[in-house]
Amino acid sequence: MFWYGCPDRGAKPVSDSANDSVSDSSKQTPSILLGANVSIAKTGLLAAVHETIEYNANTYMIYTRSNRGGKARPITDFNRDEALLLMSEHGIFDPVVHLSYLVNLASPKEDTWQYGIDVLTEEIKRVEYLGFRYIVMHPGSHVGEGVDYAINRIAEGLNQIITGDEKLTICLETMAGDGSKVGNSLEEIADIISRVKHNHVLGVCIDTCHNYSYGYDVVNDFDGFLTQFDDVVGLDRLKCAHINDSKNPFDSKKDRHANIGEGSLGLEALRRIVHHDVMRGIPQILETPAGKYKSEIDLLLGRTGE
Repeated sequence: MFWYGCPDRGAKPVSDSANDSVSDSSKQTPSILLGANVSIAKTGLLAAVHETIEYNANTYMIYTRSNRGGKARPITDFNRDEALLLMSEHGIFDPVVHLSYLVNLASPKEDTWQYGIDVLTEEIKRVEYLGFRYIVMHPGSHVGEGVDYAINRIAEGLNQIITGDEKLTICLETMAGDGSKVGNSLEEIADIISRVKHNHVLGVCIDTCHNYSYGYDVVNDFDGFLTQFDDVVGLDRLKCAHINDSKNPFDSKKDRHANIGEGSLGLEALRRIVHHDVMRGIPQILETPAGKYKSEIDLLLGRTGE
């Protein structure tokens, strides 16, 4: 039986069509799940898994559709079963799907808002077909209407989408405070969650670049940030993380990712975050400028003598 989750965090079988003779699929998951945003070009999930293996990583994130729009690739063309077998053989767990950036549930434009509802509704079905547990989404941008309007608008959209019977968690990503984005503060995230009827389906994905750029000092006081998170949102909703350095300084309200150790957060702070007890079993995903994922993962895990 294939497993898409970490046994320590309640793994579930992925596919009834899986080959039950694969005996190592329930082996103990590493306490640190670390991977990167990978490609599904040509062979779908197989491409993503092969890239993850190249990085010597044990989780990954994908987009199942283009951020440029257009019709989504049929999810049945993703080589699911073959990829899940390969994941099982290589100890890869809890992959994450990121929702298209084109979705904006905070938009005052009816067609844009409805597009977001349609895409997320479809994406839930696509991700459930893959057997994955997490969709990460940007809460949205109010484009001049204000935060209060946006929070209501996002919650209204989520209430139309979420039935309560979903077999996955929709993770609201914490943002950096740039432009008119919503979900920058923990309070904004908690406010959205509180207005959704079936909010047991909702979780949170933190982003180290975003948090630091917004004004949460995750470099010098990550424990303090987690305490705030627990008080405002609840640590039980922390389901995944984006691990990124930042090209901008603390409290800059700018979202520009830097390679690990080359930005204002620095390697040591990011290592402390990745290895923190609270992060155990949570998929942690690099979204840094392309080309260095393998070396960055090695650095964060201490596999190289830098």
